Amino acid sequence: MLTRRTVLAAAPFALPALLPARAHIKVGVCDWNLRKAADITAIAMASEIGFEGLEVSLGRKVTDGALPMDSAVMQSRFVTDARERRITLTSTCLDVLHVHYMKLDPLGAKFTSDAIRITRAMGAPLILLPYFGKGALDNRDDMARVADILKEIIGEAERSKVVLALENTISAEDNAFMMDRVGSDYLKVYYDVANSHYNGFDVPKEIRWLGKQRIGQVHFKERGYLGSGAVPLAESAAALHEIGYEGFINLELPSPSGDIPADMRRNLEYTRKLMAA
Repeated sequence: MLTRRTVLAAAPFALPALLPARAHIKVGVCDWNLRKAADITAIAMASEIGFEGLEVSLGRKVTDGALPMDSAVMQSRFVTDARERRITLTSTCLDVLHVHYMKLDPLGAKFTSDAIRITRAMGAPLILLPYFGKGALDNRDDMARVADILKEIIGEAERSKVVLALENTISAEDNAFMMDRVGSDYLKVYYDVANSHYNGFDVPKEIRWLGKQRIGQVHFKERGYLGSGAVPLAESAAALHEIGYEGFINLELPSPSGDIPADMRRNLEYTRKLMAA
């Protein structure tokens, strides 16, 4: 049977051009998927492709105890270039947590504190905190340990008005356990539809269950082009509209053809049409 999802997946460019705009949801891209992690030239590339926002890596190669983006000069350059090119710095990613795992390494907390200061200086509203690999939250003890670490830091986030957003492979209920343990509106979920789908969760149901107040930002992701796989993107889009989500959707995607600008334009167009349909 031909369904709306089938049409979107099979022919992302076949939708009518004159669909009603949903301007309250904008689309950004992760700098690492432009192969420009913590690189200011990602701003120009995102702008040229047509994105409205950019998620900026803070870098993994620590020098003298400092993150690559821990430079007032660099932060100012990012802010100025983004303003001139009309690109919103949607968020930062504390990707050093892939090296200094928060549940195991005290430097994870230190770098989170540094990231709050850096992110505030860059004018971004949110930090993605990744928990994968050796840093994954495998059980409630891990979740409680990390939540207690974040509880010690959350006051800095509140004063700086910077949201800390959890990205991981656990359920909406487990993320809520962590948020409730910390007890602050400045700890939210960075909801990645593919991470949740590939780990067996009902993505639209989780989006509705978490609601607008607990979702900080969203990643759209697929192993190939958006719409080419099993991730329930149309259903996720409907759920986001249903809860009144108004933040950015950032695309975290590979480049199947190797032509990053062309592939990203394809995925950007698909996303805009999907969110407007």
